[in-house]
Amino acid sequence: MKDPAKAVVLFSGGLDSTTCLAIAKSEGFEPYALSFHYHQRHRVEVEAARRVASALGVREHMVLELPLDRIGGSALTAAIDVPRDASPEEMPDRIPVTYVPARNTIFLSLALGWAEVIGAGDIFIGVNAVDYSGYPDCRPEFVEAFERMANLAVREAVEGRMRFRIHTPLLRLTKAQIILRGMELGLDYGLTHSCYDPDPQGFACGHCDSCLLRRKGFSEAGVPDPTRYAPSE
Repeated sequence: MKDPAKAVVLFSGGLDSTTCLAIAKSEGFEPYALSFHYHQRHRVEVEAARRVASALGVREHMVLELPLDRIGGSALTAAIDVPRDASPEEMPDRIPVTYVPARNTIFLSLALGWAEVIGAGDIFIGVNAVDYSGYPDCRPEFVEAFERMANLAVREAVEGRMRFRIHTPLLRLTKAQIILRGMELGLDYGLTHSCYDPDPQGFACGHCDSCLLRRKGFSEAGVPDPTRYAPSE
């Protein structure tokens, strides 16, 4: 029997990346999960990534340290307040201060390097251009441009041994559709974490863009929201 194709999956431990990982597995790929401690506001995200990766059973889970706080420029990496209680309908019309400069470009570049080393021609990323916060590096134009660049930039592609594909299975789905797909795949979203600004115990704030989109998704999907919200929210 032929071994399954390897795939690098960018993985934060959040709702979207968890669904993306499950989809990669359902399509027959052997997932290698790649997470980052980029000195974001909290370590809860990395802890969730470790927890979910273990539960889903990946071939390998790598967590890389990136000091993006040295660059700053984002409410997730600098002393800038996280926006609260924005209207979900307004989110795609602005690029909020939670945007981390060049984050997906950096993450995909490191995923590409690992993919080349392990012989994986496929990279999965859970970007979404429907129910999202308006980040420019979640758009299809960005992903298409990165895939073209990837096949010009690395030895295995230039010498004709591999062609790299960037998979975005969530790109055109609403948050509710993402949740329903994950439920079909048997996911426990109670293991995941999405909040930008959790309290010291790791409870979600319930007010940041990510919490609002997550809550809206569960409501529209008609699925009970398993998120642990802070008591004061």
